[in-house]
Parts: sequence; C-alpha cells; structure tokens
Amino acid sequence: MTAKTEAARVTDAGDAPGMNYLVSFPRRIATVYAPLAAFLIVLLFPFYWMIVTTFKPNEELLSREGNPFWVKNPTLAHIKKLLFDTAYPDWLWNTLVVSVTATFISLFASVLAAYAIERLRFRSARYVGLSIFLAYLVPPSILFIPLAAVIYKLELFDSRLALILTYPTFLIPFATWLLMGYFKSIPLELEECALIDGATRLQILVKIILPLAVPGLISAGIFAFTLSWNEFIYALTFVSSSEVKTVPVGVVTELVEGDVYHWGSLMAGALFGSLPVAVLYSFFVEYYVSGLTGAIKE
Repeated sequence: MTAKTEAARVTDAGDAPGMNYLVSFPRRIATVYAPLAAFLIVLLFPFYWMIVTTFKPNEELLSREGNPFWVKNPTLAHIKKLLFDTAYPDWLWNTLVVSVTATFISLFASVLAAYAIERLRFRSARYVGLSIFLAYLVPPSILFIPLAAVIYKLELFDSRLALILTYPTFLIPFATWLLMGYFKSIPLELEECALIDGATRLQILVKIILPLAVPGLISAGIFAFTLSWNEFIYALTFVSSSEVKTVPVGVVTELVEGDVYHWGSLMAGALFGSLPVAVLYSFFVEYYVSGLTGAIKE
C-alpha cells in the first residue's frame, strides 16, 4: 500500500508544473546547456582573441590568408617588446599601488559614513545617504575639470598621489551605499545589548559590526579595486610621465604610434592587465554575490 501511494505521489509530481521540462536530455540541451554554451562563448571570446593575438607573429596578424582564430607559428616577441622595450612593469606597479591604496582609503571612509547614516539616526540621515549615492551618478567626464584645478593648485600633477586622492571621489559614494544596505541587514539588537554592557560606538563597530559585515566589505572592496584598476580619464588627465602612468593609459598611449598599432603588444598588455581582476573575482565571487545580496534585499 505504501509503495502504491509513493508511486502515485511520484506520478502526480511528474504531472505537476515546475522543473519537469528538464527531465529529458534533449530538453536540457535546448534549455540549459545550449544557452550556457552561447553565454560562455560570448563571455570568453575576448580573452581568447587577446591570447591568440598575443602569440601571433606580425606576418600572420597582417596576412589576409589563413585562419584568423588560430596561431600557426606562435611567438613571444610581443611579450618581450611589452616587458623589456616599454615601461609596462612600472605601469603595472603604479596601477597596483594606486588601486590598493585608493581602495583602502575608500573603504575606511565608507565604513564610517555608512555606519553613521544607518545606526546613529541623526536628522536627515536618509537624505544624506541619497545624496551620497547621487554623487556616484555624476560622470567623471564632468568631475575631472574641477579636480584638475585642485590638483594643479596643490602641485600634485604627474604623481601617483594625484590619482590616490581623486579616485575616492567616485569610489566612496557607491561603496557607502552598498555598506549602508549591508549594515541595515545586521540585527540592531546586537548593538543595543553591547550598549547596555557599556561598549562604545567605536567598539561596537570594530568588534561586532565589521566581523559580521565581512562579505559586504569584500564586495565593496572588489568593486572599488576594479574601478580603480580600470580607470582611464583621471589617469590620462593627471599623469603625463611614462614612468608614472597606469596600465590602461600606458598601453593606449605608448603602444600606438600615430596610425601604427602594435596589436600584439597591445593585446598582451590588455591580457596581463585583466588577469589580476579575473583572479580576484574567482577567489572572492561568493563573498561578492552575498555582499550585493545583503545590500539589495533591504
């Protein structure tokens, strides 16, 4: 009797709507595997093209014959030119220093701002939070004009410090908004119990809020680091010396001579420049998604 009941239940479940369209293998191919394969091809093709172009000699790059998607005679000449005939190692180091420093400065300011807006409950806190997020929507193409005047006035032009101090202008607003949503998801009762026990606001922030907000901090940090690493307009405006340039600016300005494009070295520089961000996302993608989820669900 039990077996019949179980069989009837399975039969009813098979007739019920839901994910049953994935039962047969052809349907899984049409609804799952084929769309995923198309998505992966579109997503990974730029990286494949950069790899192919990096190892393809100039003769194959300029030839109209042969397979453009494959390399017949791979070469390391483009990588050698990039690493030894240009200041690419300096550009990479500059980008790393500026991105890491600007990210830590932005996270420090964003944590204090987000906690104050969400937990201290002062008058017009909501409007302050909204205004901070609206500041993120201001395009950098408008902000770099007044920022350039400030940089020249402070005599910081053509230095890494100019980028370190200007990048937080667009990193802090979004990071603050992201952390505001994540702090709001942390139960307020934890802070109330700590206040009753005599803890200060700073102790609560350091010992209670920040340990619980690690996914949100990692998410905001990844976002800030990515924006800093890929930033172009400020780096192009505030830096002119080759040894101080960052990767996005150096690759474009130093490897394009008039109407001559060194495609092999350009693609090698783009490939090496994208690897740190790809590795960062691959290690912390779970924290990144959970941090965004904690911020958006509120």
